[in-house]
Amino acid sequence: MQHFYRKLTMAILNIFLSVLLNISILTEAGPIQQANISVQLKDLSTGEVIEAYRPNNVVPPASVMKLLTTGAALETLGPGFRFSTWIEYTGAIQDGVLEGDLIIRGGCDPSLGNLKSYQRCLNVWVRKVREAGIRKISGCVRADQNLLDADAANPAWLMEDCGNYYAPGIFALNYMDNTLNIVLKSGPIGTMADVVRTEPDYPGLQFINHIRCTSITYDGAFVSGLPYMNIRYLTGSVPSNQGQFGVKADLPNPGFLLAHHLTQRLEEAGIAVTHEPLGETPLLTAARTLIYEHKSDSLGALIAETNINSNNLYAEAVFRYLGLQYGTPGTVANSCNFLRDFWLRRGINVRNALIKDGCGLAPQDAISASVLVNLLTYMNKSKYQDIWYASLPISGQSGTLRSLCDGTELEGRIHAKSGTIAGTKNFAGYIDMPNGHRWAFAILINSAAGKARNIQYFIEQYLLDVYRANQ
Repeated sequence: MQHFYRKLTMAILNIFLSVLLNISILTEAGPIQQANISVQLKDLSTGEVIEAYRPNNVVPPASVMKLLTTGAALETLGPGFRFSTWIEYTGAIQDGVLEGDLIIRGGCDPSLGNLKSYQRCLNVWVRKVREAGIRKISGCVRADQNLLDADAANPAWLMEDCGNYYAPGIFALNYMDNTLNIVLKSGPIGTMADVVRTEPDYPGLQFINHIRCTSITYDGAFVSGLPYMNIRYLTGSVPSNQGQFGVKADLPNPGFLLAHHLTQRLEEAGIAVTHEPLGETPLLTAARTLIYEHKSDSLGALIAETNINSNNLYAEAVFRYLGLQYGTPGTVANSCNFLRDFWLRRGINVRNALIKDGCGLAPQDAISASVLVNLLTYMNKSKYQDIWYASLPISGQSGTLRSLCDGTELEGRIHAKSGTIAGTKNFAGYIDMPNGHRWAFAILINSAAGKARNIQYFIEQYLLDVYRANQ
């Protein structure tokens, strides 16, 4: 018996020492020794905290922030919810002539007319207008974007991000992924790159171009600008003598481009439109008649796109829509308050967290590992748990986790959200253990000296060591 207890004691000691060694992989690694770190791992089957290191430290979550947004949306709206966009008209139809305007009223759908489906979307709308008996429009096509306020770019975002494709403005009408491709042509070293065209063409857009052709071998071009403004600043450097290539930017006003495209398509179909399209519509008291209600894909599908591909547009549009629970037009402040209140009401202590947006672009965002693990614990018991779990990328297999633990014992066992910005690498999600237990975990590393891929290497080693010590 004494021998048994000695062996048991040694086994417990070995596990304890192993855990100490595990966490040292993160705390003593050269690139991240001085970083702000917050870690927690919890066995959801037993409720036991497997390991924790500064679990209440708040750390910029980067795109891990999307877990707060998508979880709240799924619980509030349900996976079957669909965003609406309405085609309406003012005035009356007389002998085939609409004596008024055609209105596209936005409902904050992030997927409306995305790059893969916008042609089909426009074709359906033109058909519906024709079926309503309209052969001519005496007014114009107007974009009604009054569901949200004018703060299309979140005030907490950095100016260096605004104008880039990954930080587009969020509108009641989002269109073609709110993305513009600027086609450039580079010449000899020392010359300026030429702006050849944009895809799609955006009427009235101007560029202040300072992009130089240099000896670099990578794309070092940057775009900056604000929503509703038809000026984009181009700076940085690109490789010389590379011919034509594209740089992605945002659309200044997606609603205007949508109204412009619908006007073109109507005229191509023989439905004349008298006046030029308008990208903004004042709050109108005139009565409207509904022609067609366009529905998005299900929220479950949109959340999967948000989390698997870390889509900032989708996350921020959902975030802004949630703010409508507190009033119209939707504001960033209402969205932040809703998200905070939602999780507090469910026992997730976000009082020390900083919530500035829904996608994680705001550098002021700050969340602790314990908050994320508690959120993951809550969602693991949700009636929508299967949809939630399926919305997360899989280690070594899909989305932003395709390179995580690829070719190791943990390939396919981790479903998690990643978050990456300069000096920051974060992961939060689930690990499925061989004994059938599921762990929730959050590893947040901020202000590290190393590159993101180097930080990820140490996180992988840490996860593998903890997994091997506890399987």
